[in-house]
Amino acid sequence: MPTNRLVVKEEVATYADALFEAVRSAGGLDRVLSVRYQMEEIIAIVNADMNVSVALKGADYAPEQRAQLIRGTFADADEVLVDVMAVMAERGDITLLPRVYEAYGRLLADKLNTVVVDVTTVVPLDDELRSTIKQKAETDLGKDVVLRETIDESILGGIIMSTEGKRIDASVISQLNHARFVLEETTDGGES
Repeated sequence: MPTNRLVVKEEVATYADALFEAVRSAGGLDRVLSVRYQMEEIIAIVNADMNVSVALKGADYAPEQRAQLIRGTFADADEVLVDVMAVMAERGDITLLPRVYEAYGRLLADKLNTVVVDVTTVVPLDDELRSTIKQKAETDLGKDVVLRETIDESILGGIIMSTEGKRIDASVISQLNHARFVLEETTDGGES
């Protein structure tokens, strides 16, 4: 049976709004951000673990069993998040979790005027650079910014920033890959 996109969109909005409002009223911005990070981790776990993914998405388990699986597997997560995910699992909607995560992020931006900017560098940021990045991002985005910093030695140097589905990659490895691509194109073009 085909699924009506508008119905799915409304379901996603309902889950995200219920989660956001419950978390915000219980703990403010800090808890809203914590739940956002937890959802990101849970999505990665579900995508990486075939057994969990199949159990949550498959018809082999009764709705109550899927809800219990959520409660058992993610017992350490925020209780409101676990409750919402359990309802989603019971209803067979757990596959919507990535879309709920995106909608939740939009609510964070719209209702709290805040966005999370992921910043990846090879070494930790110092306070001055952190402040400069935050001020520039707030000016560019017109919203309050929370930086989430990650260290990744594989980028060799430079910085990667992403927010709201946009990514700026000024890493050394990216620049080297671009240079290699340009050189290969130049070499291939000269042999004709």
